[in-house]
This record gives sequence, C-alpha cells and structure tokens, in this order.
Amino acid sequence: MQDKLKALRDQILAEISVASDVTALEQVEITCLGRKSQFSQLMKQLGELSAVERREVGQLANDLKQEIQDALKLRRSELLQVEFKALAETDRIDVTIPGLRPETGHLHLTTQAIQDIVDIFSRVGFTRVRHPEVEWDWFAFEALNMPPDHPARDEWETFFIDAPQHSKLGKMVLTPHTTSGSARELKKGQLPIRMMNISKTYRRQIDVSHVPMFHQFEGLLVDRDVSVTHLKGILDHFAREFFGAGRHTRLRPFHFRFTEPSFEVDISCGICSGSGRSEDGSKCRLCKEGWLELGGAGLLHPNVLTAGGIDPEEYSALAFGWGVERTMMMRSGIMVDDIRVLYKSDFRFLNQF
Repeated sequence: MQDKLKALRDQILAEISVASDVTALEQVEITCLGRKSQFSQLMKQLGELSAVERREVGQLANDLKQEIQDALKLRRSELLQVEFKALAETDRIDVTIPGLRPETGHLHLTTQAIQDIVDIFSRVGFTRVRHPEVEWDWFAFEALNMPPDHPARDEWETFFIDAPQHSKLGKMVLTPHTTSGSARELKKGQLPIRMMNISKTYRRQIDVSHVPMFHQFEGLLVDRDVSVTHLKGILDHFAREFFGAGRHTRLRPFHFRFTEPSFEVDISCGICSGSGRSEDGSKCRLCKEGWLELGGAGLLHPNVLTAGGIDPEEYSALAFGWGVERTMMMRSGIMVDDIRVLYKSDFRFLNQF
C-alpha cells in the first residue's frame, strides 16, 4: 500500500509540473484528488489493513496529500504570474484614448410635453396641484353637475372599483378626468384660485386616438369678474408658447355639463398657417379647413361653484382641459398618427425623440 501511494505521488507531481495553464492544473487536481481518483480509491482500502498498518499508511497518505497540495499551490502561482505577464503585454490600455460614453436615455414624449405645459402656465401665475387617481363619484361627477343618469357614469364608460361605497361621496372610480381636481380645489375655499392639474386619467376606450390610460391637463381660474376674454387670452398664450409663433385659437360653442357657456377649442393649423390651403391651392391634407381641435373650455357652471361652496353671484371662473398626448401629437414634426404607439415601449419609436 505504501509503495502504491509513493508511486501515485510521483505520478501526480509529474503531471503537476507539466500543466501548461491554470485550467489544465485544475483538471489535474480533480483527476488526482477528486472523489473518483486513484488516491481516493486507495484510501477506501485502509479498512482492510490492521490497526498498526492503518495508522502508518494513514500518516503517509496525509503527508503525501499535503505535499501534493503544496505542489499545486506553487504551480498555480507560477502559472498565474506567466498569465498576468502575458496580459500586461497583450491587453495594455492606453488611458489617454477617449473612452466610450455610456448610452443615456431621455424623457418620454409625454413627460416632455407635461414639463413644457407646466412651464408655460407657471409664467402666467398658475400653480400645479396634484389630486388622487382613485376618486369618489361625488368629485368625479356629482359636484360637476352630472346627474345620476349621465352616460359618463355608465360602467361601459368609467372604471368603477369594487370597494365599499362612501355614505356621502358614493362609489369609488379611477378618475375619468382631471376636472375632479377642480372640484377638490373649490372645496378648499382658498380664493382666488389659479391652478393646473396634470394627471393620469382612465376611460374604457382604445383606438387610434384613445387609450384606457392617458394624461389630461386641467386649468382653473376663480376670481371676481372672470370672463371669456380672459379665457381666450390664456389659450392664445398657450398656443403661441407650445406650438410656436403665429398660432391662434378659436372658440366654438359646445356643451359640457360643468361649464356654461362651453366651447370646443381649435388651434390654427401649423401646416397651412390657418388658411386651409396648401401652396398649390389644394385643401390642406392635415386640417382641411385651417383649424385643428385642441380641447374643451368654458366658464365654470354656477352649480359647480355652488357645490364647491363658492357663491356664483360673487365669483366667476374659467376652466379648460385637454389630453396631453393628443396636444403633443399636434406639434410640428412629431408625425404620430396612432396614440397607442406612445405606450408600446418600442425603442425604434422612442429613440427618435
């Protein structure tokens, strides 16, 4: 047994000495000292020896194993030195060469538009406020002059939440419009009010111009003697600042439950400069008549002011709002004809902006 161990020791040391790299050396270690190696097999035969022989052979085996491990450690150190020396020659780095800048991202188109809108209105005194995306029926509908049978309160239009009803505020919903934030601001009773609310809103619609979740902008101004003239001036200011010089707005009579009078807001087309005609005299391909729809606006309905605890005989208010994504898509050069592409996380599209 002792002769076999010494012969195996000589064989292993020879293999260690000729290992050409660290990987080969690791393979030698596994082959020679692993669970299925010759050394392990010999150790299993110790039980067949007498007590005296087992003690002598066991001591010899431990000494040989330690000798082999020392040889492995020394050879590994030698091979690593050779490897590092080679790396110093082949992988030398010139630290004076300019490095490669890591790829950086940018803000989403919608976020860019939100920041621009906030900046434009803050310059004329509007302060941004924030309100819940999960809202009560009273703030979303009742306080905004919408009766119980109004179509917007149908389950096919609004996302109702399966939660206990409030005794006074009704059902819980995902807020369908930022106008509920206006109802909350009125309730505070801190007059005058000049606020803007930009938030996610939710409706049961999806097509090229609608998505179930989108961002909406709401502006509210409450003071004495507020008129349509003020509304028109604010909208023209926004059109020039957001879309560029030479853009104007017009107001078309419309119907909203929470404003009276109510208007649809159009903006002059940036392609034909509001003429409705292209350079060759044909109809403008984008607007057809010189105007593009921007959003809704009007003077706040007296019932809404009353619901907010404000006397409509003493104060008047204007309000306006539109979808952020749609407004952004009307900017020159964007060329987005399907609102859904904004939220598909397609880098081929997002990297363009």
